[in-house]
Amino acid sequence: MATDYDAPRVKETDESKDESLEALTIQRRAAVDTAVIDEDEVVDSFDLPDADLTGEELTVRVVPKQADEFTCSSCFLVQHRNRIALQKGSEQICIDCV
Repeated sequence: MATDYDAPRVKETDESKDESLEALTIQRRAAVDTAVIDEDEVVDSFDLPDADLTGEELTVRVVPKQADEFTCSSCFLVQHRNRIALQKGSEQICIDCV
């Protein structure tokens, strides 16, 4: 069946006539009450950019660049040699940046 998208939409008025004003206000209040966000959870869920991290310890082991790796001249990520796409002199560019 074809649908005429340019035709004006008809609202179903039967449902809205059956509901009283009190029922509509109760529904609206219930919808507003469920939308409340606990601010304490939101604040604790992320770190502020100027947070003091002097007491924190590094938990990641840093490994120096290996002989079979290169640093991309575009994104500056260390990657394996099989990911070299372009090499111009000392510049090496990875597959993702090409």
